[in-house]
Amino acid sequence: MNLIIWLIIGGIIGWLASLVMKTDGQQGIILNVVVGIIGSWLGGWLIAPLIGGAGVMAYVSAFLGAIILLAIVNLFRRGRVR
Repeated sequence: MNLIIWLIIGGIIGWLASLVMKTDGQQGIILNVVVGIIGSWLGGWLIAPLIGGAGVMAYVSAFLGAIILLAIVNLFRRGRVR
Protein backbone atom coordinates (compact mmCIF):
# COMPACT_ATOMS: atom_id res chain seq x y z
CA MET A 1 0.00 0.00 0.00
CA ASN A 2 2.88 2.38 0.72
CA LEU A 3 4.17 1.97 -2.83
CA ILE A 4 0.85 3.15 -4.25
CA ILE A 5 0.83 6.17 -1.94
CA TRP A 6 4.43 6.99 -2.92
CA LEU A 7 3.49 6.84 -6.61
CA ILE A 8 0.46 9.08 -6.14
CA ILE A 9 2.28 11.66 -4.00
CA GLY A 10 5.33 11.48 -6.30
CA GLY A 11 3.11 12.06 -9.32
CA ILE A 12 1.46 15.08 -7.73
CA ILE A 13 4.77 16.57 -6.61
CA GLY A 14 6.35 15.93 -10.03
CA TRP A 15 3.36 17.47 -11.79
CA LEU A 16 3.46 20.59 -9.58
CA ALA A 17 7.21 20.94 -10.09
CA SER A 18 6.76 20.61 -13.86
CA LEU A 19 4.12 23.36 -13.76
CA VAL A 20 6.50 25.64 -11.87
CA MET A 21 9.37 24.90 -14.27
CA LYS A 22 7.03 25.16 -17.32
CA THR A 23 7.89 21.69 -18.62
CA ASP A 24 4.46 20.12 -18.16
CA GLY A 25 3.65 20.05 -21.88
CA GLN A 26 6.87 18.23 -22.74
CA GLN A 27 6.60 15.32 -20.33
CA GLY A 28 3.88 12.82 -19.60
CA ILE A 29 2.49 11.35 -16.42
CA ILE A 30 5.20 8.67 -16.19
CA LEU A 31 7.99 11.24 -16.25
CA ASN A 32 6.08 13.35 -13.70
CA VAL A 33 5.97 10.36 -11.34
CA VAL A 34 9.65 9.58 -11.91
CA VAL A 35 10.69 13.21 -11.37
CA GLY A 36 8.51 13.39 -8.25
CA ILE A 37 9.92 10.23 -6.71
CA ILE A 38 13.57 10.92 -7.54
CA GLY A 39 13.12 14.59 -6.61
CA SER A 40 11.56 13.59 -3.31
CA TRP A 41 14.51 11.34 -2.58
CA LEU A 42 16.91 14.12 -3.56
CA GLY A 43 15.05 16.67 -1.45
CA GLY A 44 14.87 14.31 1.51
CA TRP A 45 18.57 13.63 1.30
CA LEU A 46 19.82 17.18 0.69
CA ILE A 47 17.18 19.68 1.78
CA ALA A 48 15.26 18.01 4.64
CA PRO A 49 18.19 18.10 7.09
CA LEU A 50 18.50 21.85 6.50
CA ILE A 51 14.84 22.77 6.99
CA GLY A 52 13.67 19.97 9.24
CA GLY A 53 12.07 17.08 7.40
CA ALA A 54 8.98 16.36 9.47
CA GLY A 55 5.33 16.90 8.63
CA VAL A 56 4.59 19.49 5.99
CA MET A 57 8.27 20.36 5.63
CA ALA A 58 8.88 16.87 4.24
CA TYR A 59 6.54 17.69 1.34
CA VAL A 60 8.20 21.08 0.86
CA SER A 61 11.64 19.46 0.69
CA ALA A 62 10.31 16.85 -1.78
CA PHE A 63 8.85 19.63 -3.94
CA LEU A 64 12.11 21.60 -3.86
CA GLY A 65 14.04 18.44 -4.72
CA ALA A 66 11.79 17.84 -7.74
CA ILE A 67 12.31 21.43 -8.90
CA ILE A 68 16.08 21.05 -8.53
CA LEU A 69 15.97 17.80 -10.49
CA LEU A 70 13.95 19.43 -13.29
CA ALA A 71 16.42 22.34 -13.39
CA ILE A 72 19.30 19.87 -13.78
CA VAL A 73 17.44 17.96 -16.51
CA ASN A 74 16.65 21.21 -18.36
CA LEU A 75 20.27 22.27 -18.08
CA PHE A 76 21.40 19.13 -19.89
CA ARG A 77 18.57 19.10 -22.43
CA ARG A 78 18.57 22.76 -23.43
CA GLY A 79 21.73 24.22 -22.00
CA ARG A 80 19.72 26.52 -19.71
CA VAL A 81 17.68 26.13 -16.55
CA ARG A 82 14.65 28.13 -17.79
